[in-house]
Amino acid sequence: MKKALSLFILITIPILMLSGCGKKDILDPKDPVTITFWHTYGQQMSRSMGALVDEFNSTVGAELGIVVQTTLIADASEVNEKLLMTAYDDPGAPGFPDIAVIYPRIAVTLTEMGHLMDLRTQFSEGELSGYVPGFLEEGKLGGEIPYLLPIAKSTEIQYINAAIFDRFAADTGFDYSCFETVEGILAAAEKYYEWSGGKAFFYPEGLFNFSMIGFAQLGDSFVSEDGLNLSSPVFQRIWDAYYPLAVKGGTAVFDNYGNYLTATGESVCNLGTSASVTFYPDTVTFSDNTKEELRLALLPYPVFEGGEKIAVQRGGSLCVFKSDSQKEYAAGVFLKWLTAPGQNLRFTAQTGYMPVTVEAFGGFLGEGLENVAEERIIKIYETISYMNENYTFFVPPVFDGYEDMQRNYTVSLRRAAEVSRREYMNIFAGLGRDAAFEDASDGVFERFTGGQ
Repeated sequence: MKKALSLFILITIPILMLSGCGKKDILDPKDPVTITFWHTYGQQMSRSMGALVDEFNSTVGAELGIVVQTTLIADASEVNEKLLMTAYDDPGAPGFPDIAVIYPRIAVTLTEMGHLMDLRTQFSEGELSGYVPGFLEEGKLGGEIPYLLPIAKSTEIQYINAAIFDRFAADTGFDYSCFETVEGILAAAEKYYEWSGGKAFFYPEGLFNFSMIGFAQLGDSFVSEDGLNLSSPVFQRIWDAYYPLAVKGGTAVFDNYGNYLTATGESVCNLGTSASVTFYPDTVTFSDNTKEELRLALLPYPVFEGGEKIAVQRGGSLCVFKSDSQKEYAAGVFLKWLTAPGQNLRFTAQTGYMPVTVEAFGGFLGEGLENVAEERIIKIYETISYMNENYTFFVPPVFDGYEDMQRNYTVSLRRAAEVSRREYMNIFAGLGRDAAFEDASDGVFERFTGGQ
C-alpha cells in the first residue's frame, strides 16, 4: 500500500500541474496561497483528515504553492449556523471558508444566494465522470450544475448479532436468507419473540428512512413538498412492517442508536448507517450481567418482497465558496487530490463510509483493504461494495420543511406504537396475544393517516 501511495503521489503531482495548463502560473511556490477548510469529521476521522491535509501541504501543495489550513472542525449544525450567519451578514459572522463539508439542505440556500462555485469551472467533464454517478448527482441539488463534490458517503445496512441468531437458527430452522427481505425479518421476529421469552428481534433505527426506502423499493414516493403520501397502498405495507410487531414486542420501540440495544442483547437485527460500525461494542452484556463476545454479521439492506434493490445514500459533500481565481483554482487542486482513490480510500477505510470514485469501488478497494486489520471494516466494505454493484442509491429530497416533516413523522409513529404497546400489555393477560392486539390497535391506523 505504501509503495502504491508513493507511486500515486509521484504520478499525481505532474498530472495536477499539467491539468492546470494556463492556470498553474497563477500559483507561486515562493508565495503560497492559503485556503481555509471547515469540516465535520471529529474523533478518529479528524486525525485521518488532518494527516491528509498535512500530506497535501508537504507534497502537491509545496510543489505548486498551496497551503490548506483547517480552521473549523465542528458538527453539521454548528457549521450550518456559522455559514448562515456569514451568508446573512450577521454581527460577529466569521466569514466564509474557501472549502467546507456541508449537506444538501444548507447547500441549496447558499447556492440560491450565489455563494457556491460551479465545480465545472475547475473540473473537466472527464474528471467529474470518475465519481460514482449517484453521489455526484446529489451534488447537483436537483438541477444540472454540480455544486457539491462527494467525499465520504454512507448507506444503511443490517447489523446482526450472529451469536444470538445462530443459537436461534439452530433451534428453529431459520437461516440467514431471512434477512434478504423485510417480510423474512418479520417472520423471524415473530418466532424469536416466542423462542426468547419475549425479546425484540428487529430495530429499524431510522423510521423515516425505513418508510422512504420502502416506498422507493415498491415504486412509489413517500415524501414531497406537499406532504407525506400516507394514502398510498404502499403505506399500509410500511405500517404493517413496523407497527404490529412493535406493539406485540418483536420489534423494538426505541429512541436511540441500535448499537445500544446490541450492547445488551435487546435486539438481534438493526437497520442503521454503515458509518456506525465503529460504535458497535466488542462485548454483549446481558441483563443478568453475563457477557459474551459480539460477533457481527453485516448484511445488505433488506428489500420488501416484490420490490427493487434500493437503499439510501447519506453523508456530507465538499463545496467551494466563490472568491478569486487563484483561491478557486487552488481549492480545485486540493479537492482533486483529496478525493482521488488513494487518499479517499485511506480516509474512509477505517470508518464504514463509502469511497466516492468508481475506481475506488473497483480493484483499488481490494488493495486498500490489505492493510485493514479489523474484520468488521473488511466486512462493511464487502457489504457496501456488493450494494454499490447491485443496488440503486436513493437520494432524499431537498426542500424547506423536510427536516420538520421527518422529525414529526418519526415522533408520531413511535408514539403510536408506544401507546398501543402499553395498552396491549395491560390487557394481554386477559385476552391473549391476538385479541389484545386487535383491541389495542383499533382505529390507530385511521387516526394516524388522518392526522398527518
